[in-house]
Amino acid sequence: MIPIADRTFNFAIRIVKLCTHLDKKPGVSKTLANQLLRSGTSIGANTVEARSGQSRKDFLSKLEIALKEARETEYWLKLLVASENFPEAKVQALLKEIDEIIKILVAITKKTKQNTER
Repeated sequence: MIPIADRTFNFAIRIVKLCTHLDKKPGVSKTLANQLLRSGTSIGANTVEARSGQSRKDFLSKLEIALKEARETEYWLKLLVASENFPEAKVQALLKEIDEIIKILVAITKKTKQNTER
């Protein structure tokens, strides 16, 4: 299994490449591409920061931020398709990956909360 920090880093690379492509495409909102870039790269950054958390509470806080950013990224990807700015077939793999990242982050945060309550 690939560690979540590596997985989110690889996902961020794919988001950067997509947004670079979107910036060159006429008619695509720069705001949409910028929002996707911001949230899609923030997931990994917060996951890495969580590993350096000063406490379990700090660790959990950073992972919850990563989870929020992941959900936001999923939203922007779906909006990109729904607004007909990009074909769904080309975004499908990213949607599948963000869904899996969300599930992993949910599992980690739940387990951390359970361990904190003990």
